[in-house]
Amino acid sequence: MSVPVYNARIIVTLRKSILDPQGKAVELGIHTMGYTNVEQVRIGKFIEMQIDAPNQGAAEKVAREAAQKLLANPVMEDFHIVVEKAS
Repeated sequence: MSVPVYNARIIVTLRKSILDPQGKAVELGIHTMGYTNVEQVRIGKFIEMQIDAPNQGAAEKVAREAAQKLLANPVMEDFHIVVEKAS
């Protein structure tokens, strides 16, 4: 019997209290294009991975540990994880 595969998506963003100069530059560029109704642009990272795990909870644990230890800087960034069984 094979181990199930789960798809994990991790979104890493700067904390709201941290200035985002890249987001501000993109916002200014969008305004230059004429979209003056766009505000509060923030730039982040999107990571996808497949995890072989016996259950969804174990897959979430792997994804969370990867985010905490490698993918996100805990001083400056927050992360959000979504784990689903692969079809």
